Parts: sequence; structure tokens; C-alpha cells
Amino acid sequence: MALSPRDSTLRRAARVRNRLKKVANGRPRLSIFRSSKNIYAQVIDDEQGVTLAAASSLEGDKAAKTKGSDKDAAARVGALVAQRAIEKGVKDVVFDRGGYLYHGRVKALADAAREAGLNF
Repeated sequence: MALSPRDSTLRRAARVRNRLKKVANGRPRLSIFRSSKNIYAQVIDDEQGVTLAAASSLEGDKAAKTKGSDKDAAARVGALVAQRAIEKGVKDVVFDRGGYLYHGRVKALADAAREAGLNF
């Protein structure tokens, strides 16, 4: 039976995630989740199965009423997760874009994390 496009996408993301875990050489994984309204990032240590640092566009100044679904919010999340990871002593990570294209919000988050000091 043929897979639906959604199932095919999920299977591909899982396959890429497993490949990233193999080639990581002990480096934690910077994982991205992008919804229609927000963006989330985590630095995950797959060997121990723990999250070292996390950030999302839900955090921050509620009075500013900024959207969580734009590139500026993604850049803030990237800088914040990089800052938290560096505080925990993590500088080198493997970037897991989770099957999303490296474009738009995902690219903005990655660029901000690099500028804040993460290496990937």
C-alpha cells in the first residue's frame, strides 16, 4: 500500500534524524519544530536522552504583541537557545531541521544561533 504524503514526510524526517544521530560523534542535536503560529528549538543529548536547552517563540515580552510566526521571532529563538546551550557548556551541535526546508524561519533561526556562538 502506498504511503500518504504526510506519512512519507514523517518517515523521511525520522530517517534523517536517525542518520544525524549516527554521524553526530557525541555532539548534541539542535532540533527545530515549526508550527503555523510558533517556532521551537531544543538542544538534545541523544546519548543520555535529555534536553540541554530549549527556547520557543512563546517566551518573551507579551506586551510587545509580536507574532511568533515571523523571521524576527525565529531569530530571537535561535539566539536564545544558543545562549542557553553555551551556558551549559555546549558549543558544537548537529543541526536537525526536522524535514523542513532550509528557508525562511528555519534559516533565520539557524543563522541567529550561529551568530550567537553555536557551531554547526
